[in-house]
Amino acid sequence: MRVHFIAIGGSAMHNLAIALHQKGYQVTGSDDAIFEPSKSRLHKYGLLPAETGWDGSKITSDIKSVILGMHAKSDNPELLKAQELGIEIFSYPEYLYEQSKLKTRVVIGGSHGKTTITSMILHVLHYHNKEVDYMVGAQLEGFETMVHLTEENDFMVLEGDEYLSSPIDLRPKFHLYQPNIALLSGIAWDHINVFKTLEDYEEQFRIFINKITPGGILIYNEEDATVKRLAEETQNQIRKIPYRTPEFTVEDGETYIETSEGALPLEIFGAHNMNNLAGAKWICQNMAIDEDEFYEAIASFKGASKRLEKIAESTTSIAYKDFAHSPSKVTATTTAVKNQFPNRKLVACLELHTYSSLNPEFLKQYKNALEQADEAVVFYSPEALKIKKMKPIGEADIEEAFNKPNLKVYTNPQEFKAFVFDQNYTNSTLLLMSSGNYGGLNFDEIQDLF
Repeated sequence: MRVHFIAIGGSAMHNLAIALHQKGYQVTGSDDAIFEPSKSRLHKYGLLPAETGWDGSKITSDIKSVILGMHAKSDNPELLKAQELGIEIFSYPEYLYEQSKLKTRVVIGGSHGKTTITSMILHVLHYHNKEVDYMVGAQLEGFETMVHLTEENDFMVLEGDEYLSSPIDLRPKFHLYQPNIALLSGIAWDHINVFKTLEDYEEQFRIFINKITPGGILIYNEEDATVKRLAEETQNQIRKIPYRTPEFTVEDGETYIETSEGALPLEIFGAHNMNNLAGAKWICQNMAIDEDEFYEAIASFKGASKRLEKIAESTTSIAYKDFAHSPSKVTATTTAVKNQFPNRKLVACLELHTYSSLNPEFLKQYKNALEQADEAVVFYSPEALKIKKMKPIGEADIEEAFNKPNLKVYTNPQEFKAFVFDQNYTNSTLLLMSSGNYGGLNFDEIQDLF
């Protein structure tokens, strides 16, 4: 069976391409630009296009299905040719559903925590040699790819993203999975370039809950007021299981969670991760992993890639990078790091990089997000605003929005780097939060500071 990818170089798309190749499909693809690590990984499996660019002649009648990436445009010549020939066209999530429609689908949704929770579940299942199909939004230790597909596995574990499916399918991805078992971690307004109001954003999660198959299960974070309200309001005939943050302690920079067998030391930390762990435990218990087995496995979980990832450490200091960029994530991550190392100075740096974070109206959502930082820094690029064709914002707008005394604001990458490299990190914690790279910061060089 031949499957063709339009925009094969994307983080998610190239992983699906590799997964289908490993399953025995004939896979081809195109893209106008392919960057690392996608380029090397596609090359390893013989899937890297010989040349970049779009070419309608690549679309021929022997293609069974075309998978359309979000990066492609609706006037893409390969897409137009596929439509002309009447070839089946799938978005990425549509095709994942197609591959899993005869399996028990476990979908992890929420504005934050979904990658970590999905990663926790897969870590526990992998530890106990329980094979499942999966799709997760981060590279995990012990897993070669972010997507794995088989004919024989009974379960498919899916990270459920609320962003749009493709240029010609504007439904949120997680609306397409129709879960048998679902989890909702939390809801905090995001993707405001698509969901213009909080009400519109919340509606997508209401629809997600109603997409759970009748008789299915919803595991939800009852500490999130919006999640709790939506879970209680639904008329869908499903079983509902609430969870909340378990008891835990922090001693000398190490976190212990309370279990029936006593305190268990963990590699991860932060109240938000303890909450994530509680949700993951319920999912695993509904996949035939008992509580003792879960705790045995989760003790060795080091976290998902780019989620509180340790990048440098000395005897008196430590540095982390984190994917946090939305207000709720920034608040949770900053608080977690300060609580883990309360006697160390916390230098917290945030890059405003996404459409939402660079929107002057949305900026107000960041009020007090950096409150726990001893020294707070915000970086953003005026050039990014021009590229995204957004209204300009000034340093005064940032200072007012964050409501943080002595907040430092940088717009020049060299000046920001100079700040980072000029600090004395003795008895300190450096936290770098961004979905970008601060205009070209080499994170590997941070090790030289510690």
